[in-house]
Amino acid sequence: MSFDSAMAELPLVAILRGISSDEAEPVGEVLVATGFRLIEVPLTSPDPFLSIERLVRRFGKTAIIGAGTVRTVAQLDRLVSVGGQLVVTPHADSGLIRAAKSRGLATLPGVATPTEAFCATDAGADALKLYPAEMISPPSVAAFRTVLGPTVRLMPTGGITSTSMARYRQAGASGFGLGGALYRPGDTAEAVRDKALALVEGWSRSG
Repeated sequence: MSFDSAMAELPLVAILRGISSDEAEPVGEVLVATGFRLIEVPLTSPDPFLSIERLVRRFGKTAIIGAGTVRTVAQLDRLVSVGGQLVVTPHADSGLIRAAKSRGLATLPGVATPTEAFCATDAGADALKLYPAEMISPPSVAAFRTVLGPTVRLMPTGGITSTSMARYRQAGASGFGLGGALYRPGDTAEAVRDKALALVEGWSRSG
């Protein structure tokens, strides 16, 4: 599956911050079953590359699996070695974006200003993570959309819920990164399933 096809199916990134390698497969299973096609394991999680490796082995044909909070080229290389396909960064580092693209990885860098957004798109970013969304209001998203044009994919991330999606989507959001509203450390797979279903329904209603 390509990043573009995953975005076309459901443009929601599941952010599994703090997940353990033992939880990765059961949680991944309910996410894929509820329609998620983009799964991020932040590198601040316990043994993140093992979690990514297990998710890729189990779901790599039906979902794009990758790492979040990526900051170095060495981390990119480790991600490639375990089969990851997606790089999410907390910042707009043009050198890191280019390095990721040269390794065949989809890139979703974090931006908070138009200057950062243009820097990231010029470097080849596949989509932009508008972060933190708590500080980027729907009118701000509309302003980003105006200056960036209609084709740049904007993904507000941070504090997004099923009820806030509509306001952002109407302002020009292309999708969302979903963290605490979807998964918190210690959540059971059943709890994640319930939250995933609510968020997918929220996306469906927001359009």
